Amino acid sequence: MTPIRLINAASELPEAWSSCVLAAIGDACLKLLRMDEAAYPEECHDYAEGLLVLDGEMVLSMQGTIMRVGAGELCIVPAGVPHSVAPGSRSTLLILDS
Repeated sequence: MTPIRLINAASELPEAWSSCVLAAIGDACLKLLRMDEAAYPEECHDYAEGLLVLDGEMVLSMQGTIMRVGAGELCIVPAGVPHSVAPGSRSTLLILDS
């Protein structure tokens, strides 16, 4: 299989906030997402979610706490925890979820 250049693949997504599934690994999905500076509304899942910032910065709100997650940093959102992305985020994000 040919390696995937993640930043290039993200730039080819049709619009910001539209993700694509790169692979299924067991019961998990590996997704790629390009964020723009708009906020993303609060959501909550019944599964844990890994958010790996590949470039730029994500401003994540989780349980009333705002945190800045930079390039090369991974944030794990536990199952059942509401979270959202605050305005000002601009990055490429790799998401691992089920």
